[in-house]
Amino acid sequence: MAGSTYGNIFKITTWGESHGKALGVVIDGCPAGLSLSEEDIQEYLDRRKPGKSKISTPRKEDDACEILSGVFEGKTTGTPISIMVPNTSQRSGDYSEIASYYRPGHADYTFDQKYGFRDYRGGGRSSGRETIGRVAAGAIACKLLKEMGITVMAYTKSIGPVETDPAKFDRDAILSTPTAMPDTEASARAEEYLAEKMMEKDSVGGTMECIVEGMPIGIGDPVFEKLDANLSKAIMSIGAVKAVEIGDGTAVSKTVGSKNNDAFCMEDGKVSKKTNHAGGILGGMSDGSPILIRAHVKPTPSIFRTQETVNRNGEEIEIAIKGRHDPIIVPRAVVVMESMVAITLLDALMVNMSARMDSLIEFYR
Repeated sequence: MAGSTYGNIFKITTWGESHGKALGVVIDGCPAGLSLSEEDIQEYLDRRKPGKSKISTPRKEDDACEILSGVFEGKTTGTPISIMVPNTSQRSGDYSEIASYYRPGHADYTFDQKYGFRDYRGGGRSSGRETIGRVAAGAIACKLLKEMGITVMAYTKSIGPVETDPAKFDRDAILSTPTAMPDTEASARAEEYLAEKMMEKDSVGGTMECIVEGMPIGIGDPVFEKLDANLSKAIMSIGAVKAVEIGDGTAVSKTVGSKNNDAFCMEDGKVSKKTNHAGGILGGMSDGSPILIRAHVKPTPSIFRTQETVNRNGEEIEIAIKGRHDPIIVPRAVVVMESMVAITLLDALMVNMSARMDSLIEFYR
């Protein structure tokens, strides 16, 4: 299977299946000398692990990581970093009958048609558990970015019809609410809405938002390697994401140029912008303003209602899916979005080091 590697210089390869022995990631291109421990990575993995609240799957996993290589005496060595997370709570029997049919909304059918074979236990590589490797790598990318004064913060913007109020934004609430919303009142309303849908044996979609601050100007390229294009690809690679917006996003199609253009001005002796409709990226390159990205996530496809489908013999049947499933994907996917953004930005920063002759001379002087 191709397509499990992402990045140019800071390069990650995720591996493992939902119900296999373990999952993990190999990270190549991490500079030597970064202080790194399993605790640094575990902090991020704990944000996406299952079984933490009533609005996540009851599957209990410690998701405890182990660094296998690339770190010596608490610092990265510059060699590939391999990280493993064992699976400890598989119940593959819950999925035994899935081998004979295709679940609506899942990759079962397309996977089967592409390979003529699939790991039906929880979806195999198509499972959300694949993102464990991304988050482990993202923890390292975030730590490297922080050393450069760049912060990446993702959160839940909306769940179903419930949306956070920007006037009540509380950064600490992102980590304390079960919804990962930065608005405790909106989170409480969202939990009530989710409880209703769970009683109806249904699931819910929502949106995630990510803000990047401290990004230098000119990162990204103007044609095929645009920063917004690469960020979009990174976020769209997260299984349940169906749309990505940068800045004002789809709202730009309903406005006019005189309002959409961000006027330039001077601030503290530097060029700045009076507004940020562009979301921090112009012509595919960062413009110094905060980068704002939004992702729309579909409802969890595994629901307990009876659904219509087709089996591998071409017969139309009705099914009721068993197993342990999240009623909403968004709260646990927030850290995945944060990780993919961080990985993409770090890689773009590394690629950019050779963009100018004076920068190259200065580096090696």
